[in-house]
Amino acid sequence: MATASMAFKSREDHRKQLELEEARKAGLAPAEVDEDGKEINPHIPQYMSSAPWYLNAERPSLKHQRKWKQDPNYTDKWYERGAKIFQADKYRKGACQNCGAMTHDAKSCMERPRKKGAIHTNMYIAPDEKIETFELDYDGKRDRWNGYDTSTYARVVDRYEARDDARRNHLKEQQLKKLEEKSNNQNDEAAAVAEVSDEDEDDLRVDEAKVDESKQMDFAKVEKRVRTTGGGSTGTVRNLRIREDTAKYLLNLDVNSSHYDPKTRSMREDPNPDTDPNEKFYGGDNQYRTSGQASEFKQLTMHAWEASEKGQDMHMQAAPSQAEFLYKNFMISKDKLKTKTKDTIMEKYGNAATDEDIPRELLLGQSESQVEYDRAGRIIKGQEMAIPRSKYEEDIYPNNHTTVWGSWWKDHQWGYKCCKQMIRNSYCLGIAGIEAAEEAIDHMKANIARKEATEEVPVAAEEKKLAPWGTDVPEDQVLDPKRLNEALRKFDDNLLGPYQGTMEDERKREERDERKRKYNVKWNDEVTAEDMEAYRMKRTHHDDPMKDFLN
Repeated sequence: MATASMAFKSREDHRKQLELEEARKAGLAPAEVDEDGKEINPHIPQYMSSAPWYLNAERPSLKHQRKWKQDPNYTDKWYERGAKIFQADKYRKGACQNCGAMTHDAKSCMERPRKKGAIHTNMYIAPDEKIETFELDYDGKRDRWNGYDTSTYARVVDRYEARDDARRNHLKEQQLKKLEEKSNNQNDEAAAVAEVSDEDEDDLRVDEAKVDESKQMDFAKVEKRVRTTGGGSTGTVRNLRIREDTAKYLLNLDVNSSHYDPKTRSMREDPNPDTDPNEKFYGGDNQYRTSGQASEFKQLTMHAWEASEKGQDMHMQAAPSQAEFLYKNFMISKDKLKTKTKDTIMEKYGNAATDEDIPRELLLGQSESQVEYDRAGRIIKGQEMAIPRSKYEEDIYPNNHTTVWGSWWKDHQWGYKCCKQMIRNSYCLGIAGIEAAEEAIDHMKANIARKEATEEVPVAAEEKKLAPWGTDVPEDQVLDPKRLNEALRKFDDNLLGPYQGTMEDERKREERDERKRKYNVKWNDEVTAEDMEAYRMKRTHHDDPMKDFLN
């Protein structure tokens, strides 16, 4: 709000002032008026609307924001084009030697060069041009529209109007011709049907010239809004904001459909993925990510990253032009290197896809030594080129074979192709050997099939286990007497108390005791047949009436 002075205000006055400003901004109160009777926009900040203290402004005003230094004449006056001031009768010293004007020299003369200049003929002296000087400021010197005559644009408008009139008259003539043809061929039904179809096709074509003039007038119609204190008078063209297409976020109203980001106005996924692609005009923003120059920009960015990692001073955001220039040079060098490598390989090994014969030098070897021949083909200078030989034996057919070893490959084995044998020192049997090998294979396959057909499920072998406790010992079991005596002695030692026997026996009992044995003591907890026999012999039978006499 514009204020006239910075006088002290009480708290109540300050509160009323704030309420008044809010009401003016909301359009509930009339706007403030300056000394010229113009309304002041209440949305202007106070630091802009308040006048400085040294101006002693008594009323609110915006004069301190207006330009008070006016340029003298650079906007009102301009050079008079083609103005003449004086025409002499005879040639004057220092004038143009071509036309005789004093305002320019022969080098800058704009007239056609005469066969004999005015300095020699002293005739047809051209008048002097009017030369004006303007003192323009910084903006005046750089004003590109300074001195422009707006009335000259009327010729452009007239030319476009004449073109529109000619087009309109041409269309009217065509319509009249069609009506005449239709009236002449009215009796002919076939001709009438054809004419109607032609008219339907013409109606389908959209042409700017066929738009109704009333619609064109409506398009240019400006509807002004009611003047408000806050917004002022604004004008809007009527049809500019009429959109016939549908917003992307309204194509699919399902909540679980593609996400729309209102901040960036982006919808990456396709809102209608099940629709025919030929019928929909929008398929998500992702369809444009790989179109156009997006892939080229991606390659450029990746090249900049790789170059910076390898130590080259290249940054896509800091110096994009340099990065693009270096990338182009890199691609050119890469293509040249690829072409050079291809040409080198083609020159060295040839191209099997072409019909050109491979040079004899490549077939028989290559060398940089110079060899000269005479007309008879004898060597005059240099040595004959040696034929390269393989490290393997060539053209050797042992044991009546007709092919070399290694000409046949089957089941990861090399052999002879003539008889298909895999043994290198074998004798060639020819076709008979091939037939015998095939018969052996067929016989082996038949045996395998016969075995699979007659094969029975094998009976599971019974595991031989030791007799459990409380059972009799099998008759076929053979016990070792020494191991049995050792097992009986161990059993007796376990029955004795810990304080009976010598110190050595006590140490052995400690070693046998699971709770006292050391970490590195060998321990075998397997129960043997001798241990079971010793247990059966020494155990106490509670139902035995003679158990008391055993000890």
